[in-house]
Formats: sequence, structure tokens, C-alpha cells
Amino acid sequence: MLQFITHHNAQYDYMSGAIAALKGGCKWIQLRMKDAQLDEIGRVLTQLKPICQEYNAILIIDDHVELVAEFDIDGVHLGKNDMPPLQARDILGEKYIIGGTANTFNDIVRLHKEGVDYIGLGPFRYTQTKQNLSPVLGIDGYKKILSQCHDASITTPIVAIGGIECSDIPHIIETGVSGIAMSGAILRSETPEQTTRDIIETLNKYYL
Repeated sequence: MLQFITHHNAQYDYMSGAIAALKGGCKWIQLRMKDAQLDEIGRVLTQLKPICQEYNAILIIDDHVELVAEFDIDGVHLGKNDMPPLQARDILGEKYIIGGTANTFNDIVRLHKEGVDYIGLGPFRYTQTKQNLSPVLGIDGYKKILSQCHDASITTPIVAIGGIECSDIPHIIETGVSGIAMSGAILRSETPEQTTRDIIETLNKYYL
């Protein structure tokens, strides 16, 4: 499973980047507009939701629990400094997806107990798309944490995130994660659509 996290650079804004990933076959978009005002985020959601529906893709938003039900999108991803997942579940109920960010095994234990639907574990390496970065994990970090999850019978899906390049994917998958989240590596490529297709093809070799 590939999750595309929206970003912007000199060539792509949030919308055009997401559309490129969708055209390349991505079925999961996380709209992340960290410093944007709510009205701006709402405008993008209004445009992006029907496009995601056209491509039969999941659309979740970073942080803003209050926008999930308002725009009836698929769910929310909560960082370590965002609303606690249990509080979000009280607000949203069981209908919506709730994901959470982890950097350590203890984070995963807490999120698992709070009933999140998936966990974004990272960062894999340093990434310029996120401020206040937690310690990087690398392959060895993923191996250790996934092994701890196995021993603790924690089966919540874990998605690798943070500075991942296309060449990293086979090695990360071998650690036992359930999916990959990417942003910069796709938008920095000359052909984001084709890069997305290539990533999905690589993932399918392991997961199908």
C-alpha cells in the first residue's frame, strides 16, 4: 500500500501533486497542509474529494479532526502533538479512519491501545518536509520495532514514513511494514505519475 502525503514545491502545489499521484495509481491520499488556514484547507478538500472518489481512492487529512465529518472524507492522521486518538474517536465514531504517528515501540503500544486503524512509523531518514523531526530510525530501527510488535502480538498496520526514496522500498518492506508513505521522492521526480506507477509495481511484487 502506498500513501501519498501532499507537499508542494516549485513545480507542484497540493492539488496538482495529489492528482499526479492519483493518475499514477495511488489509492490513498493524505492531505497535509500544516501551516495553511482552515478556509484554504477547506477549498482544497472541496476540489480534491470528488477527484479521489473518481479514482476510488481514500482521502484523509492531517491533524484537523473538525474537518473530517464536515467534508465527509475518509479519516484523519494525528501527529504526536495533535489531538489524542481516543478523543478523536469520541468525536468521529467508528465510521472514519484514524491513524497516528509513532517513533518508538512505546508509541506503538500506546496507539494500539487507543485503537488507531494504522500507525505511521518514522522517520526513516531526515526529511525536509517535516519540522521538529523525531530521531531517524533507518532499517535497523524498523527491524527492531517490527520484531517487538510481533513479540507483543500487535497487528495494527504499520506504514513506513519519512525521507523514503524509491531505492529504499524493498529493504523497508522486508522489515515487515504494511505499507509506505511518500511525498518528496515522487514530486521531485521528472515524471511523478510514472514514478508512482513504478513504486506501486514494486510494492505489488511483495504484497500481492
